[in-house]
Amino acid sequence: MLEMLKGLAMRKLQEKMLSNSLSSEATSEAASEGANALLETLKGGDLSQITGLLGGAGGATEGNAIAENLKGKISEILQAKGMGAEEAAAESESTAQDLVAGLKEKFQSEAEEDKGFDLSQITGLLGGNAGDLLNKAKEMGGAGDLLSKAKNLLG
Repeated sequence: MLEMLKGLAMRKLQEKMLSNSLSSEATSEAASEGANALLETLKGGDLSQITGLLGGAGGATEGNAIAENLKGKISEILQAKGMGAEEAAAESESTAQDLVAGLKEKFQSEAEEDKGFDLSQITGLLGGNAGDLLNKAKEMGGAGDLLSKAKNLLG
């Protein structure tokens, strides 16, 4: 699951960053580092943040700690590759939004080729009973009361 996420993230990031001011080599490196940053950000997220971002009907990046963290990390990566701070901030904003939208699309897809993108598989990063709870949230189309119950169960 992690390799699928990383591969998808790399493709999305490379597509989105293709026309930036960095060299193609720096862009490729930034995309790889950005994919790793996504995995680290998901590992640091909690159940409600992940469900809010990838599951259900909402999934807005605004105010979601995972999305905000990802934007910051992408901006730092781009700046480290030589992009100016203002351009990096703008690039990371749109790149993170597109990346999250692409991930959400995969996780909500019913297509056979997308079956590997299952919210319960992400829970290996979280531990506990989070897998069942995330699947129930997905089936409900949103977080609802289930997240409150999940937080209580997970402690």
